[in-house]
Amino acid sequence: MATYIQTPYTAFLGREPIGQCVPRAVAVQAMRTPKAVAVTSGNQVLTYDQLTFQANRLARRLRGLGVSTDVPVGLCTPRSMEFVVGALAILEAGGAYVLMDPAYPPDRLAFLLEDSGASVVVTHSSVRERLPTSGYEVIQLDLSYPADEGEPSTKTGPLPEDLAYIVYTSGSTGRPKGVEITHAGLANLVDWHDRAFDVTPADRASHLAGLGFDASVWELWPYLTAGASVHMVDDAVRCSPELLRNWLLETGITIAFVPTAITERLLLLDWSESKTLRYLLTGGEALRRCPPPDLPFRLVNNYGPSECAVVATSGELEPTAHGDGFPSIGTSITNTRIYLLDEEFMPVQSGSPGEIYVAGSGVGRGYHNRPDLTAERFLPDPFLPEGNSRMYRTGDVARLLPDGQFEFLGRTDDQIKLRGYRIEPREIMGALRKHPGVRECLVMAREDTPGNPSLAAYVVLDPEVNTTFTELCDFLRKFLPHYMIPASFVRMEAFPLTLNGKVDRAELPAPSVSNTLQDLAPAEPPASATETRIGAIVSELLGRETIGLQDDFFLLGGHSLLGAQLIARVREAFHCEISLRNLFASPSVAGLAAEVDRIIRTPGAAPATQLLSESQRCQKR
Repeated sequence: MATYIQTPYTAFLGREPIGQCVPRAVAVQAMRTPKAVAVTSGNQVLTYDQLTFQANRLARRLRGLGVSTDVPVGLCTPRSMEFVVGALAILEAGGAYVLMDPAYPPDRLAFLLEDSGASVVVTHSSVRERLPTSGYEVIQLDLSYPADEGEPSTKTGPLPEDLAYIVYTSGSTGRPKGVEITHAGLANLVDWHDRAFDVTPADRASHLAGLGFDASVWELWPYLTAGASVHMVDDAVRCSPELLRNWLLETGITIAFVPTAITERLLLLDWSESKTLRYLLTGGEALRRCPPPDLPFRLVNNYGPSECAVVATSGELEPTAHGDGFPSIGTSITNTRIYLLDEEFMPVQSGSPGEIYVAGSGVGRGYHNRPDLTAERFLPDPFLPEGNSRMYRTGDVARLLPDGQFEFLGRTDDQIKLRGYRIEPREIMGALRKHPGVRECLVMAREDTPGNPSLAAYVVLDPEVNTTFTELCDFLRKFLPHYMIPASFVRMEAFPLTLNGKVDRAELPAPSVSNTLQDLAPAEPPASATETRIGAIVSELLGRETIGLQDDFFLLGGHSLLGAQLIARVREAFHCEISLRNLFASPSVAGLAAEVDRIIRTPGAAPATQLLSESQRCQKR
């Protein structure tokens, strides 16, 4: 039997499930509470009757342009009330809205329109010039319509199997993939969310996820189908932890989603004045921090690929969850099954790592116009073959914890192979997190010098911490083998973020003398010209300003390839040959200097050409 945990339903506060049609559920709420606030953006307010009036009007225009079942419609507006009206109208017309963040480069926006096949795009005057000039019909939405034609739409609601939205994710080949999510998947997300977090009309939710990110879908429909209000966050606020914290408190937000990287910074702030926030939801990448014990609201960690309607697992975190391990990603949401399988598609033992496969109501239809890729990732469910059930192969790895929750372990393609060793970056990050001065960390392999890959750790340290390279290395040696010790520690004030709030790895700087942790000037100065010259060679090779006389070359990030370069430079500087065997035996500046001095003083020492073959043999080992 496959390994998975099924989350049961909780109390639903007397409300009926929305069924399969989000726009119809919003219309029902508008009839119940027409004057209630639906959306705010700055000083602008849109009530439920105004929202449905505007959406119905736009939906009729869309249908007049040929929008119907499964027809993609581009949605490219700033975070605003127009964004909500446009999304609801496209659903009401029967189409599927294509998430387009206007902050994307124009070339990417053009690709999304072309690849999705959208013949209509709903946009705003402020971003119209970023879009291609031809090839589709433009509806410029500014909510300035006269108050007429307000009769409700009579179109039958969409069916469960109809498309609701298309979201593009980055492709391994560099070509983004359009993920198709149906109304059945969206409805299951909404039903689970409203039940799990006890959403009522009194709730006030934030909206701050990137507009090309599927979390922006999650931030809308559970609240608008429940009669709650959604409050748009200004772009100047959403990426600043301090400003965002203040905005959440001032606006009286009760439920907020915040991407992982920003959440980790929020957890370091003072929340003593929080009176209204009930839940802080997070997700998007691996969470590296548990909540502090005095947090006045619940922190919920969520996991789910875009291919499975935003969320597949969810769980509230405790301050001491799983000791020194990473926070869990909870258990599967309603009508969702999580399988942990090996390379033969067989369930792994409880506690063992396995690739995550997601099955159930949230699994999308596939990739838009990519049948080859769809067949590769969306597979028949061998554990529930009846009803043509499918499962999505995520490429993520997790293990089942003793309490029934899942611990995320990384990607199948995150594993680093470095000089013959297989290295899991999260294991190194887990050890770094134990250091009291490390607030945030990220580990990756870099090859800034061709043919010389190395591990680089990026760390955000407590401002009062003044640690050194050697101190961090010594700390990590308590937990990790030598080949897992990073060659450099890049000190960061904060991690750069993408538009979706994830860590932007492409913007992480290359390690250099100016941005990496260094050691203090060595207490013991060089005792000879040989030590001075070898110290300079080692310092240059390792990219370090100072090298202690007794520092170990290999523990500072050196390896056999750099060792060969060191040998070559020693040969050039001193006209003598040391071997890799000598280097392994005496890996410090003092040890190498002593060996060089010994060779130079030895009568009849073999010339470099005779000893070169031994060095080459050691390199091959």
